Amino acid sequence: MAPQPEQEARGNIDVLLEAAGWHVCDASAANIHAARGVAIREFPLPGHGFADYLLYVDGKAAGVIEAKKEGVTLTGVETQSDKYIQGLPAGLPCWRKPLPFSYQSTGVENRFTNGLDPTPRSRPVFAFHKPKLRAE
Repeated sequence: MAPQPEQEARGNIDVLLEAAGWHVCDASAANIHAARGVAIREFPLPGHGFADYLLYVDGKAAGVIEAKKEGVTLTGVETQSDKYIQGLPAGLPCWRKPLPFSYQSTGVENRFTNGLDPTPRSRPVFAFHKPKLRAE
């Protein structure tokens, strides 16, 4: 059976994350200290659904990735990412609330929003940032 388009996108995203130095794992097997950067797939956010990926840097949540199938216009997906960066459950270690970073990706096209910018906006990026850069 051929993978569904969004599953194919997630496979491509996994490859891109690993190439940037992220440890990628499922929520059921998550260890936020397994590496400097950990990307947890399908992370539950009560009241907000599931983030396709929750990104941890140095053991603290730093951002999310919203995955979409190839061909989807990503500029409209930023709204969905925004609800995930604000929906982190109380008690989970994080850099700040709302989370500072969000990505939208098809595995071919990637966009990034830096919530630390004075006027945050989504912009195209060629790859995911390395965990070390997110820690700085």
